Amino acid sequence: MSDYRIHGETGEWEVVIGLEVHAQVTTKAKLFSGAATAFGAEPNTQVSLVDAAMPGMLPVINGEAVRQAVRTGVALNCEINKWSRFDRKNYFYADLPQGYQISQFAHPIVGEGVITVEPEEGATKDIGVERIHLEQDAGKSMHDQHKDYSFVDLNRSGVALMEIVSKPDMRSPAEAGAYVRKLRSILRYVGSCDGNMDQGSMRADVNVSVRRPGEGLGTRTECKNVNSVRFVEAAIAYEAQRQVEVLEAGGTVDQETRLFDPARMETRPLRSKEEAHDYRYFPDPDLLPLEFDDAFIEACRKDLPELPDTKRIRYIEQLGISPYNAGVLTADQETAAYFELLLNETALKQEKEAADIGKAAANWIIGDLFGALNAAGRSITDSPISAAQGAELLALIGDGTLSGRLAKDVFAIMVETGDDPAKIVEERGMKQVSDTGAIEAEIAKVLEANADKVAEYRGGKDKLFGFFVGQTMKATKGQANPAVVNDLLKKALA
Repeated sequence: MSDYRIHGETGEWEVVIGLEVHAQVTTKAKLFSGAATAFGAEPNTQVSLVDAAMPGMLPVINGEAVRQAVRTGVALNCEINKWSRFDRKNYFYADLPQGYQISQFAHPIVGEGVITVEPEEGATKDIGVERIHLEQDAGKSMHDQHKDYSFVDLNRSGVALMEIVSKPDMRSPAEAGAYVRKLRSILRYVGSCDGNMDQGSMRADVNVSVRRPGEGLGTRTECKNVNSVRFVEAAIAYEAQRQVEVLEAGGTVDQETRLFDPARMETRPLRSKEEAHDYRYFPDPDLLPLEFDDAFIEACRKDLPELPDTKRIRYIEQLGISPYNAGVLTADQETAAYFELLLNETALKQEKEAADIGKAAANWIIGDLFGALNAAGRSITDSPISAAQGAELLALIGDGTLSGRLAKDVFAIMVETGDDPAKIVEERGMKQVSDTGAIEAEIAKVLEANADKVAEYRGGKDKLFGFFVGQTMKATKGQANPAVVNDLLKKALA
């Protein structure tokens, strides 16, 4: 894949991108307290005395958050640090009651790893992971509730986050988008984060700089809390172009934190960018270091499900599915789960091996089912057609009860009514006709009504065969078995 380039007035510029993804850990309680973490609760209803930083309140580590972080590190092929510690990151926000954030700085729970992404079909790239550390989230300042005052909601204060820091290995918006999609997919497979970017449980800080190809790193800016893949890509494209224009005008890029405005699809300044020493990190005196043994790490490894890359290879090699279709089916955990249920149900109904029906099942999901879901604005978890119903439809095609054309008609009725395909076929008389006598009778009528075209066909106009097939299918209301129609027509026209 060729690198993304910005063509300025003075020549080409290369974009350098690094991402810091904040992923909310899937736990019922916060990182250092027993307060709930459910999304959508009324403001300040999920706040313990620890979260509110009341005097004398001490943090207690949530063991499940630690386990999920280690599972995530293992899934990303990262080094797991058997010894790590928490530090205090000191800064002031109105929604940070302690006046500091408990995070990890010098000794994170997870070290280096690699995520392989596919920015475009057939092209892969390895993106380095620098580290994963655990930290607590801050609260939320709300500036639109009152004309004179800002309000603070501490429901998110203390929620467990994994900060997944990439290396500056990305060189285009497409690579960054592919990285976020792949990371989100793995987190959802693992179950360590739900990946709901629209709810704030996964968001990205986007670091962008530009340079002449082959030169050292330029000054970077950081766009905070970008909450969709599309916005990540848009923020990079805008910010890179802005920096090039500044530099080509003779200016300098300020190292600063910026916000991405999704309404205008542009970035704007927020504050000057802090360095690590500005936060005055020091070890948190209220928390002991985390120490693991090999048995704990191995238990986390064995607890992992089959991950998307492994599953994709299995679909290609064992089921004969195309690489593209396998990628679509494994990109999302819910889609893969639906596909495997459909596959198993269809194999049972048809008494066949999964390898014999894998392609048909994949094509039906990606073609018919996805088409219907997209038209209705629904996801596969909200599908009006269950995997069992899909398997029944595929079985009716497999045993000759339905032709491909009839199956599409039945599927449309299934989407509209929710009825099972067998019920639709029975009640509406949509069964495929394979009775040679009945089909021969219709063929005779078609040939008699089109004697002139029969003569032309027999005179060498072979292309008319398709016309006769179409007329026969029309006469049988699309219910004749196409293979039988073709065989009988060839004999009748010979």
